[in-house]
Amino acid sequence: MKHFLLSAALVLGATAASAEPVKYVLDPSHSQIVFTYEHLGYSTTTGMFSGFDGTIMFDEADPANSSVEVSFPTDSLYTGWAERTAHFLGADFFGAEENPTISFKSTAIKVTDDDEGEITGDLTINGITKSVVIEAELNQKGDHPMMNKPWLGFEGELSVMRSDFDMGQFAPYVSDEVEIEISIEATVAE
Repeated sequence: MKHFLLSAALVLGATAASAEPVKYVLDPSHSQIVFTYEHLGYSTTTGMFSGFDGTIMFDEADPANSSVEVSFPTDSLYTGWAERTAHFLGADFFGAEENPTISFKSTAIKVTDDDEGEITGDLTINGITKSVVIEAELNQKGDHPMMNKPWLGFEGELSVMRSDFDMGQFAPYVSDEVEIEISIEATVAE
């Protein structure tokens, strides 16, 4: 899902030169993916994933040379309604028992503006891998005021078709297209 992946905005907004990519690790307490879909034309329904594990190799001198790899447990899904969450984690949708992890691995990064870019990569959901493009924006790069070490923050967005991941139940009544928004923080690896 959107995010996914996630990784998007690192590649953005390079201003200082560095000799080689610097490794950042995701901050799971401040990283999440929110997705929305239309329900029968009556409402827009929302869900969320959290608990990310991942790394960003950030090349400040050449952001297009950066990369990102992220994964999170499928069962970190939160929908706000226990019955819906259980249904989504079952065989009709995410198949969490057989596919306990959702992952994204970048394959290319294109810088489109000072603080924006497109991250292309392989998104794996429900045991199916598809290429997706995350529109990413770097929110901020600097020293974290409480942690006193380098930090990155960024947003990403994309759309996916549920049916591409064998999760097209109830389409078109429940929208096949899912909008995904990603918010990620990462800290320099120690």
